[in-house]
Amino acid sequence: MHDIRAIRENPEAFDNDLARRGLEPLSASLIALDDARKAATSAAQANQERRNALSKEIGGAKKAKDEARASELMAEVARLKEDASRLETEQTQAGKILDEELAKIPNRPKADVPPGADEHGNVEYRRYDSGRERLSEGRQHFELGEATGLMDFEAAAKLSGSRFVVLKGQLARLERSLGQFMLDLHTTEHGYTEVAPPILVRDEAMFGTAQLPKFRDDQFAAGDGFWLVPTAEVPLTNLVRESILSEDELPLRFTALTPCFRAEAGAAGRDTRGMLRQHQFNKVELVSITAPEKSEEEHERMLACAETVLKKLDLTYRVMTLCTGDMGFASQKTYDIEVWVPGQQTYREISSCSVCGDFQARRMNARYRGKDGKPTFVHTLNGSGIAVGRALIAVMENYQNPDGSITIPSVLQPYMGGLNRIEGPNT
Repeated sequence: MHDIRAIRENPEAFDNDLARRGLEPLSASLIALDDARKAATSAAQANQERRNALSKEIGGAKKAKDEARASELMAEVARLKEDASRLETEQTQAGKILDEELAKIPNRPKADVPPGADEHGNVEYRRYDSGRERLSEGRQHFELGEATGLMDFEAAAKLSGSRFVVLKGQLARLERSLGQFMLDLHTTEHGYTEVAPPILVRDEAMFGTAQLPKFRDDQFAAGDGFWLVPTAEVPLTNLVRESILSEDELPLRFTALTPCFRAEAGAAGRDTRGMLRQHQFNKVELVSITAPEKSEEEHERMLACAETVLKKLDLTYRVMTLCTGDMGFASQKTYDIEVWVPGQQTYREISSCSVCGDFQARRMNARYRGKDGKPTFVHTLNGSGIAVGRALIAVMENYQNPDGSITIPSVLQPYMGGLNRIEGPNT
């Protein structure tokens, strides 16, 4: 959510930032809506002030036993009371219209975000090359999984339709091991607090992190005002909603491993084979709540935490700074981590780390009290630490052997009961 006061103070800068997002200028229309809200508020206040003044006059007239004057004044108060209800409704409606328009507008990009219309404008930030010999080609994960009989899309389709998968045996355990490994890493080495949050949330929580109202069609509604979480970012970030923290509590760092649910409404025809784009998937999420002056530093820290997962798995990846046209709605700046997948002979996104400034905090009314005692909106950050299903894909494809077997990365072997290899069909 944007601050209308900041827009009024520098409308040109606001419109310039929107232009970087590919949007038309909106400051003039927003200021006009704010003017209407202020006028409605002033009219309601004037009505209340006049009634207060008349009440005093009525008391004076009655004291002077001027019944005619008292009756005249009381009649005016009655008329003002009738107007008061209408004025209060107009005031509420004007504020609601302004808030609805502000809620539709994406966050303003930071100054160092590269310009661009889509993913082709993204810029490489850095890369990491595995110490292992990188496969330049190979079988795709679904070919490996189906050949072993441990990855079943046909059974999943019978149960739930397309974009679901059933994992069995050692592949199911490998996916579970990946999630546990990531949680252990982030809690023991990176200082995140593990949380087991609800995966059903209300409208207010989805609004707070900006999944609603704009991205309603991408979500799964569960009825009775509940939604299945598209990411644990929603419950973790909303842990601080409608609260005033002390500065000493910051930063707060949370992590959770949860199922995530996405309708993928805009992904028709994309990645229809395999596990890359599923309606249900597991992900380890990272969320940080910081003071404003610390959020940029925290963004780099979060990125490094997510990268450590891939380094310990010894996977080749690159980090991309997303351009203005490819950033998420709530983001000021986003880094994507893309892992090498030899089956597709390309890099694919496996983590996204974003700093949101006070954009989500305003929607949640999440603040902290600094040394000056004044409540100030916190800054929020979120990132994948990382997507478990996509990590499974990366491990399968990068650790595949010519006979169809899959070597277990050494860091995962303790989680696999010492198993160092998932046997292939030709083993």
